[in-house]
Amino acid sequence: MVNTSEFLAKLSELGYNFYAGVPCSIFKTLISQLESGDNYTPVTREDEGLGLCTGAQLAGKKPVMVMQNSGLGNSINVLSSLLLLYKIPTLMLISWRGETKEDAPEHWVMGESMTKLLDSIGVPYFIFETLEDMEKANAKLTETNQPVAVIFKKGSLE
Repeated sequence: MVNTSEFLAKLSELGYNFYAGVPCSIFKTLISQLESGDNYTPVTREDEGLGLCTGAQLAGKKPVMVMQNSGLGNSINVLSSLLLLYKIPTLMLISWRGETKEDAPEHWVMGESMTKLLDSIGVPYFIFETLEDMEKANAKLTETNQPVAVIFKKGSLE
């Protein structure tokens, strides 16, 4: 488990300076800390957030989208027809709801298929364990000039 303040300090060190996101219990502390700053925009849908991240990136910001994996389904079109097509580098922090059958049943299908969906549309991903994973994800984002996902299991951040 990584301290959320240290996690955000790492993102800042890596140059990330614009955040959009939707509510998620796995990211409760992260979103709470982001809301206390001035570089977070709450959104109602993940595709809307990715659109804002695109605008922020085009304006010279380094964007992060915070979302549940259920929102990945809402985002496939904007990912494939905008971010991937036009090479808009955006860091996506995705919670892994339904990773196990202990989660609510409505999360099971996406929990099982999320990594397959990311693979099928060509979005590289990392499963978060340590702050070093953020460095790896950032290096991949810089190398490919494409969106990169970092997947968070329940309890990854405190």
